[in-house]
Amino acid sequence: MKAIVTTGNGGFDKLVYKDVPMPKLFADEVLIQVLAAGVNNTEINTRVGWYANGGWDVPTPFPFIQGTDCCGKIVEVAEGVNSAILGSRVLVRPCMRPDGFGSMRNIWMGSDFDGAFAQFVKVPASEAFAIDSNWSDVELGSIPCSYGSAENMLLRAKVSKSDHVLIAGASGGVGSAAVQLAKLRGARVTAIVGADKAKRAVDAGADEIIVRGTDVASALGEETVDIVVDNVGGNDFESMLQVMRRGGRYVSSGAIGGPIVNLDLRTFYLKDLTLIGCTAWDEPVFKNLVSYIETSKIKPLVAKTFALQEIVKAQTEFLEKKHFGKFVLVPEH
Repeated sequence: MKAIVTTGNGGFDKLVYKDVPMPKLFADEVLIQVLAAGVNNTEINTRVGWYANGGWDVPTPFPFIQGTDCCGKIVEVAEGVNSAILGSRVLVRPCMRPDGFGSMRNIWMGSDFDGAFAQFVKVPASEAFAIDSNWSDVELGSIPCSYGSAENMLLRAKVSKSDHVLIAGASGGVGSAAVQLAKLRGARVTAIVGADKAKRAVDAGADEIIVRGTDVASALGEETVDIVVDNVGGNDFESMLQVMRRGGRYVSSGAIGGPIVNLDLRTFYLKDLTLIGCTAWDEPVFKNLVSYIETSKIKPLVAKTFALQEIVKAQTEFLEKKHFGKFVLVPEH
């Protein structure tokens, strides 16, 4: 089969489109023909070594196949798996909890083991979720990582209809998903986006827009926000805490604007704030997403599609951050 093999830490030269052996199934696994695979920050971060000094406790298994998002079709099942699922169109839950949901240890498809930037991928049968939807393969392939991360953050932060939620980086995959999922809960949403993406954020459900680069505290006033969803970080972190009400919750699963921030502990404890880090997905997350799709409660936000072998072009444009929503790769078959 054809796949993109990431050969080590480094630049785009580390992405090699080549023939590789088909995955061999072990008990309780399924083989999936990849129909669409989304592009995420995490794949780029892994390739360039961004996580190396930041708490990711398992060495990256180079050379390997990245690809965290997968919409596909089950084409083979191993011993212990009901053959009735053959032919099913599925979404793969990329964040897996091998020790069960009582443990926070997690492994990620496309980061800890071979992922979906290939014509075929194997996963535990328990991580492949059948989907009954009229969405296209590309639309479904845009969902897992971004929407799963956003849903997990909103669940952990206990977002409800009484909350004012501030979402940083609301034009990206996770941010735009968080806008929709917060509105689904009835919350009031303020989105931080570039001026050229403001209309798209409103179309996604945002009630109010703050143009990126604007001082957030000046725009909103202090103690006006119940929950901050922030996958940006960087220099704006302090102002995020300023706008939070007493007892507010700050939640993050990324730091695309910079992982090192200034935290005044007095602000943290005097305002009784809760800071919530999110990597391991809780059990309801993926089941919720499948339900939202099947009942048309959310909509896909696909910015552009590329052939699998165009991954360098896709990641180059991705890093320019001019798009709204997700880029998706499509393998040839």
